[in-house]
Amino acid sequence: MSGRLKFPATGAYVWLNSWVMAHVIHLVVERFCDDFLNRQNDPCGRLRDQLVMAARSACANIAEGSARHATSRETEMKLTDVARASLNEVASDALHLLLRRKALPWAKDSAEAVAVRGLMLDEPCYGADVQRDSAAHILAQAERFARWTESPSAETRLNALLILSTRAITMLTGQMAAQGREFEQEGGFREKLHTARVASRAADEGAPVCPECGAPMAKRAAKTGKNAGREFWGCTKYPACRGTRECEGEPAR
Repeated sequence: MSGRLKFPATGAYVWLNSWVMAHVIHLVVERFCDDFLNRQNDPCGRLRDQLVMAARSACANIAEGSARHATSRETEMKLTDVARASLNEVASDALHLLLRRKALPWAKDSAEAVAVRGLMLDEPCYGADVQRDSAAHILAQAERFARWTESPSAETRLNALLILSTRAITMLTGQMAAQGREFEQEGGFREKLHTARVASRAADEGAPVCPECGAPMAKRAAKTGKNAGREFWGCTKYPACRGTRECEGEPAR
């Protein structure tokens, strides 16, 4: 579910597959660190901290971006991109840990890689207690990948983590594309508020309606050309609509 949200913006992130997958990855990262990082191979705990914080950042920024959905589409997109960058960090660290073990990632057409890539998440189905239901859903989805993510083999876990991170990155890339299309078509809250204010001022001034789309018009002045400085009526939906009318006593533009 990476396209347009079909539910209230507040808490909407719990319905996103990207958020669910990010939480699965967070759990996988923490369990890997518990089982395979120690004072000998991570003496200061820095690698653990970096891995866990990157996974946590992905979850947090997806949630925060969804919360910003109602106020600023631009901020929503930026936070989604931060989540994507965090997952790229997780994937990069997983690859590095494989290389430290002199192991290679699974071949794309290997049975393991195909199986992990092909295992889809269940669709969320929450009741009145969304917090509890969403937590149960995350645990259920994590269990679907447990064959690989809880394997006694570090290499198997890292390969699974690499694939899951890549899948989540792809989800967020699609999510950002959908956010961008919505921004182009509708704008965010701030953009809509500006349009509403302009339209309100135009109505107060007794402005005519646009001959092209019927929206209120606002008085503007030509900036260039032979009519520079002269006023005309322009559509408040500009640049989506370029309708104009001449002001009384002024030539048409």
